[in-house]
Parts: sequence; C-alpha cells; structure tokens
Amino acid sequence: MERSTLVFSEGGPQHLDLVLDKCSRVIREEGINHLVVATGGETLLRAARLLRSDIAGGLNLVGVTLQAGTWVEYGEPNWDKLAEAKNLGAQVLTCTHSLMGNVESAIVRKFGGVPPVELIAYTLYAFSQGTKVAVEVMLSAVDAGMLPSGVPVIGVGGTGEGADTALLMRAVSTVDFFDLKIHEILCKPR
Repeated sequence: MERSTLVFSEGGPQHLDLVLDKCSRVIREEGINHLVVATGGETLLRAARLLRSDIAGGLNLVGVTLQAGTWVEYGEPNWDKLAEAKNLGAQVLTCTHSLMGNVESAIVRKFGGVPPVELIAYTLYAFSQGTKVAVEVMLSAVDAGMLPSGVPVIGVGGTGEGADTALLMRAVSTVDFFDLKIHEILCKPR
C-alpha cells in the first residue's frame, strides 16, 4: 500500500480543513470506525459537520478538551460549539491529560526535574506538538471507555488551536502504553 503524508511547512490552525479532509479519506478507504480529536470546540464541530454521514453510519467521533485545571491559563472550551457537535453525534471528554498536566506536572512545578512520562511527551514533540497531542487524546478516550483498546483509530492534534497532525494508530490505554503502534503519519508540520 502506498499513501502520501501531508507535510506542512509550519504548524498551526490554518491546516485544519486539510487535516480533516485527509482523515475523512482514510476513514472511508480503510473502514476506520474511530476518530479522536483534541478540541476547544471548533475542531470537533468541523469534524462532526464533515463526517455527519459517517457518524450516522457508526463512526465514533470523540473530542477531548483541555483539562479544567488549565482553563485559567488557556481558556475554557467553546461550550456552544461542543453542544452542536454533540447534537451531530460526537462525544466530548474533559479529563486529566496522561502525558503532561497530571500529578507529575505538579511535582515538577513544586520541586523541579523531569518526570519519566514527560520524557515520553518530549520525545513525541520531536515529531510535532500535534503528535504528542494526538497520542494523548487517544489514550484519554480509551481510559475513559469512549474508545475500545486494540482497534485502529485516527488521532488528531495540533500546535495551539486547530489541527495540523493526524496519526493512524492502534488504540491503547495508558496502562498498556508500550503496546502503542503508530501505523501511519497522515499529516504533520515540519
């Protein structure tokens, strides 16, 4: 099988439509039943609108927001957009982030150092910020029971707002993290 990877010259929200178009093509070509996106509202809503017929046909679309503990710093999700996406059949999850922003992050703030899980996060950053985020939202969805472990899933993340990275991977929970397999990088920034 041969499929091209979209590589953007820079990261950012301006790539959202191209990322979602690429995801929709792969979902249909491969028969993927699960799509997980990092979202503040807009990404999930645009995905739900684009994939409305796929959702009606059984596509599981999950949007994972920033955890509530970070809203003061980064802003709350757009609840109206999330509600509209839910009306189109998407699910919304707000939870602790598995790779960064958990209890280990509090230890770093208080005492310094780098916890082992952040070494994993920064390794994924070597590919792109969105790579770390795409893996993290997949882990969150599996841990919350919104996505079964062991199935193919497309995870979408980005640099700041929007989306610039999509990965086709095997879903796993955090306790099975080292069984993670990234099968394909669908798109990412340089």
